[in-house]
Amino acid sequence: MGMNKNTVLGWATFIMVLMGLLLIGLGVFRYSDVSGWGFGAVGVGFLANAWVFNALKGRV
Repeated sequence: MGMNKNTVLGWATFIMVLMGLLLIGLGVFRYSDVSGWGFGAVGVGFLANAWVFNALKGRV
């Protein structure tokens, strides 16, 4: 299976969106104390990074 740069960025975006949603879900449903805020913040950071990866597709 030949993967070019756009395919790699697409898969990285997909995986980072999944991890971001998982971390936000952990922060909301699993941890109700201060650590939940940390999980949520890291999850939002993952989503922001995935957004950047998605914007880079076709430009690199």
